[in-house]
Amino acid sequence: MSEMPEDEVVKIILRGFSRFIILWILTNKKMSGYDVTKELENLTGEKYKTSSVYPILYELEENQFIFGEEITKGRRRIILYGITDKGLQILEQIRENLESPIRNAISDFLTFQPTPNEEDSDSE
Repeated sequence: MSEMPEDEVVKIILRGFSRFIILWILTNKKMSGYDVTKELENLTGEKYKTSSVYPILYELEENQFIFGEEITKGRRRIILYGITDKGLQILEQIRENLESPIRNAISDFLTFQPTPNEEDSDSE
């Protein structure tokens, strides 16, 4: 079995967190789908297509975590998305569930002292 390149692994992890990140982005202000896409790119350093972000927005709206508000800008109709109270609650639950394990993992990582592998010491 071939190994997956590291950048692909990072992309998969970021995609898994995209719903959480979108909710967090929308806590700051209402945004269009295009603006949400650009903000995801700014935060993660990865490229996102609006065609992959809109289905997530629709799903979050369907589950009442966000709402869409149609406005008219010139001749264009734009939907601005904002977070709902239910979305804020789920975001807080996610944060609480991740806080302790992540804090522990970072602490373990920062105090980690590697030990040599037996194979490494045999070859000397």
